[in-house]
Amino acid sequence: MNTAPEAALREAVESYVDPYLGLELRAAGALRRFALDAEQLAISLTLGFPARHYRTELAAAIEQRVRPLAGARRVTIDVDWQIAAHGVQRNLRPIQGIRNIIAVASGKGGVGKSTTAANLALGLVHEGASVGLLDADIYGPSQPSMMGLAGQSPTSPDQRTMIAPVAYDVKVMSVGFLIDAEQPMVWRGPMVTQALVQLLETTRWGELDYLVVDMPPGTGDTQLTLSQRVPVSGAVIVTTPQDIALLDARKGLRMFQKVEVPVLGIVENMSTHVCSNCGHEEHIFGSGGGRRMAEQYGVDLLAELPLDIRIREQADSGRPTVVAEPDSALGRAYIDLARRTAARLARTALEPNAPFPSITMEDT
Repeated sequence: MNTAPEAALREAVESYVDPYLGLELRAAGALRRFALDAEQLAISLTLGFPARHYRTELAAAIEQRVRPLAGARRVTIDVDWQIAAHGVQRNLRPIQGIRNIIAVASGKGGVGKSTTAANLALGLVHEGASVGLLDADIYGPSQPSMMGLAGQSPTSPDQRTMIAPVAYDVKVMSVGFLIDAEQPMVWRGPMVTQALVQLLETTRWGELDYLVVDMPPGTGDTQLTLSQRVPVSGAVIVTTPQDIALLDARKGLRMFQKVEVPVLGIVENMSTHVCSNCGHEEHIFGSGGGRRMAEQYGVDLLAELPLDIRIREQADSGRPTVVAEPDSALGRAYIDLARRTAARLARTALEPNAPFPSITMEDT
């Protein structure tokens, strides 16, 4: 058989730019099998991020590219994924069984970080990953309520380790399980850090593809110490378009850079508001701030999420948006965020020569 058709078909596959990776499949090393004969073209792709639902979209896009070149051949496209353990800070070791830890952080409170963390975890599960969620917001632990686990508590089979409660296939651990809901946490920074590291290390997480850590808001001693002691593969910064929120978000981004944690991207929350009565759209907190920040620091803008009353209602009811309305525009936005976050983390393995930022000490 003339090799020209095979070369053209292979090029059509390998030159496809995956919208989540932002890379050609060739550069991503995704093509695992390419078999061509007179009757059939069989293609097998392996992605580095979970794609249980996305693989249908990808297979359709690839078939659309190769169909005009395949003639009368039958085309079969198989898409799978394999999630690798990615690098962490140089002086730390990964935690056994946990392939990747993703920190969700914000420079200040009130920007929707915890809601974003919960829906990110659920979006990763939706796409086929095994996921845990650690509520590290010690002063305002909201994940037990948000994940529908209020009133539950972890079990301990040996008085040394804990088994985390599970909600919607996510293993959840929080100090909120261990204290009264109205009990104030009057701990100083070192006690907070010690408690969170103990929660992380004594929980029986099992085998996880991702552990999403809902970090405390801010960039103080607790946040810095946690980012130095927890082996993090990547961080997501949550902000609103408001200038003051962006100012604090920049501090959070630079903190992770200083401790050699890759910033996977920025989530602009409350990007726009659509009136539930008349449909009028308004940028209450400004517009484009997250995109400008992403461009300034050379990181991805992972999502622009709306200010919508349903997000709040669903979180308050213990059924976050990805669970309550996965097929809605809001649900798809969070699932898209999960895909982009996981794909961006997978891409870090394809950039081994990317230098870490130099660490400098400066007065702030």
